[in-house]
Amino acid sequence: MSEQEGATTDFQHGDDFAAGEVTGGLALGPLEMQYEELFSEALEDGVITAEERSRLEKAADNLGIDGRRLLALERAMVGAYESRHKVKIIEHYEEPRPSLAPINVEAAGDAGRQVLIKRIEQLEARVRELEAELLQAQANMNVEVDLSDIESAAEDASEDPEECWRRIRRDPTKVENHRALYRVYEAKGQLDKQWCVSQTLVALGHAKPAEAELFEKHRQHGLIAPRMAVSQNAWSDYLFHPEEEMLTGQIFAIIAPGVLIGRVTTLRRDKQLHQPAADTKQDPDTATVTAVRALVWASRALGLAVPPVYVEKDRDVGFEHIPAVPPLTVVGKGVLSGRSQHEVAFLAGRHLTGYRQEHYVKTLFSGVQDLEDLFLAALTIGSPGLPIAEDMKQRVSPIASAIAPMLEPAQVDALRGYFLRFVEEGGRTNLQRWASATEKTACRVGMVLGSDLNAALGVLEAEEGKLGELGKDLLCFVTSPSYFSLRKQLGIAVDQN
Repeated sequence: MSEQEGATTDFQHGDDFAAGEVTGGLALGPLEMQYEELFSEALEDGVITAEERSRLEKAADNLGIDGRRLLALERAMVGAYESRHKVKIIEHYEEPRPSLAPINVEAAGDAGRQVLIKRIEQLEARVRELEAELLQAQANMNVEVDLSDIESAAEDASEDPEECWRRIRRDPTKVENHRALYRVYEAKGQLDKQWCVSQTLVALGHAKPAEAELFEKHRQHGLIAPRMAVSQNAWSDYLFHPEEEMLTGQIFAIIAPGVLIGRVTTLRRDKQLHQPAADTKQDPDTATVTAVRALVWASRALGLAVPPVYVEKDRDVGFEHIPAVPPLTVVGKGVLSGRSQHEVAFLAGRHLTGYRQEHYVKTLFSGVQDLEDLFLAALTIGSPGLPIAEDMKQRVSPIASAIAPMLEPAQVDALRGYFLRFVEEGGRTNLQRWASATEKTACRVGMVLGSDLNAALGVLEAEEGKLGELGKDLLCFVTSPSYFSLRKQLGIAVDQN
């Protein structure tokens, strides 16, 4: 074979040849090692800038490394780097290197345009690669996501507030029960209910900073300004304590006027009837005494008539019911000084509740034995043949005989109807429980007007010690659906203003 033939037929690759990664090549000793160090530095951030490329080319020239050898060396290093770091090396092709002359499209004609189009296609392809790499990098980012608060809030929002409130009723002094209800209303975004519960946490002395801050933010520093009076339905639906049996109160309401007249007559006969001096009587429209103004304001808010009011500065009472026709109120030194507005409002509301027709008998006779005699007297008026024990009959008959003549026929008919209902409903009542419930009702009314749980509990503590039965009931009431509804109806809810 001649040299001419060998030159044209040797060392050819097939058309489908795919070059593989260059490995195992002969290194150029210290010169290549120096270039490898420089190129490794350029690869550290995965991007070869135009400035780094310029330094590499200058180093290659200074070291005298062949261009083709240099290209193979770079490819091997790039391949190894990409394989090891799972990245793709970026070289800023768009930044012209000194070794590349800019493409003169106009001078090169169609060939120049083709080169430019090819370059644009390469850049667009690279942009798509970079976008894909960015998405992949974002997907692999180690982002710590803490959903514990969200999950907790979701649990609170799904919890039944009625069940939380039942736990409060079982143990009104247990802080955890109040805080659980607070979290439920916080999660539900029900601000007024949340604020009402914050009152109990503050009153119990265990409010957290956020709870105390919410309480102070929406606290009513002055007296409430209700937008309407308490309706009759609101009294029965929201204010009466659940243990205050309505039928018992209705029976007492019928006989209350007769009992009052009998009581006044007896006190006058025994020279025990208190008769205030005429010059101590107050005009409700022009009164300047704070406690008197509180009574007028509270009466209108509660939908009750303003009773005749007398001020006796030396009388050792607060607000006192005085039997008279009509019944009257004496204001004593217990509310004339040393009381906050909220305390006076609480006491005024509590006092005026006694003027409800269902409750007035209890202002005249507070003993359970007396209430029992009056109740049986009312039943015997409604049913004269009511069988009762002889000793009890001897006590009750004179009372019934004194009351009956003062009743109108319609009132006697009403007593007959109430007697039949009483029998149908089992013929039993617990007057001790009813009397206790009326006291709780009165405190609830005072709480609505005073709108300050701490003030109300402070008043009650002087009477029954810290968190007695009345105080515990207020803790239940201010966290109850009844209280929330009444505040809405009166227009005093914090999320209405």
